[in-house]
Amino acid sequence: LDIFTTPLVCCDPYRSGSSIVMSATPFLKKHYGIPNVCRKRELPDVPGMIFAVPRMSYYLKMSAKVNSIFLDYVAEEDLHVYSVDESFLNLGPYLKYYGCSAIELVERIKKDIWNKLGLVATAGIGSNMFLAKNALDHEGKKRPPYVAYWTEEDVQTKLWNISPLTDIWGIGNGISSHLKRIGIRTMKELALADVDLLEKEFGVIGYQLHELSNGRDDSDIQEKYTPLEKSLTNGQTLKRGYTPKEALLVLREMNDDLAYRLRSQNLFTGKVSVWVGYGDMLSGGYAKQTTLDIATDDTDTLYENVKRIFLDGVEERPIRGLSIAYGKLSDPQAEQCSLFESYED
Repeated sequence: LDIFTTPLVCCDPYRSGSSIVMSATPFLKKHYGIPNVCRKRELPDVPGMIFAVPRMSYYLKMSAKVNSIFLDYVAEEDLHVYSVDESFLNLGPYLKYYGCSAIELVERIKKDIWNKLGLVATAGIGSNMFLAKNALDHEGKKRPPYVAYWTEEDVQTKLWNISPLTDIWGIGNGISSHLKRIGIRTMKELALADVDLLEKEFGVIGYQLHELSNGRDDSDIQEKYTPLEKSLTNGQTLKRGYTPKEALLVLREMNDDLAYRLRSQNLFTGKVSVWVGYGDMLSGGYAKQTTLDIATDDTDTLYENVKRIFLDGVEERPIRGLSIAYGKLSDPQAEQCSLFESYED
């Protein structure tokens, strides 16, 4: 199927109207304005709409294959897996070795992904991670050749013209509303704002916002978080602010997917963690975990723990990010028997 001419969404047609649409083809985004993440009931009536049932295990396998191709071109320390379908690559040190420009190398990688996996890849290139991500979101994904290259010279003509502020990577409703209260409504106004005022209003984040609005980002792709123990995670960035009731439905589906991954790897979990992000990725959130009395791979048991953790600390604020993690992974044969449950031979 051609994703540029086919009306297809990744969503289970047999679930209720509140079921999550995981993704939509570029055809639907362009002609019907369908976002990547929405509810099935929010979909317009499109002739010939195809519903593809989500297959998380297959999705993760393809993601691993794509990242494996990336590692054919760069060392592991120069690859940062941002999400299941986005990664950052530090190509600068390799351009002399490959004897080509950044755009030429990206095109070579894209062609490799197409030839080996049949997947259309989009790319954003920048002199830093912030510019690269925004080049991808606002140009690379939008039109052929599906590659965009932004430098500091493009800040005033491209970055400053993005509106509203919430369309900028890292700026959510909370920060955007705060900026409006102090008279800042555009990226240009943010870039030209007094740094002392921003630091007074936002603390250290104020300085970071000012730097980013001027196209400066000192993030190091090689500074990766290394978990203390092996775990399985599932996270989502939501397209809009969700209520706690809506977020709970999303958590249910995320838990179903994660529990399936747990069983597919023949593992049990003894710890469940939940993270909730409010407003935007820069303003923090709520995180809590619980240790299970008995390690398990049971979907319903795990969801009850996810639900309890969520309801224990969630606030009545717009939710823009959710994550579930299973820790203390173990072999099922090591499971302890509970004195309070009956077991049959």
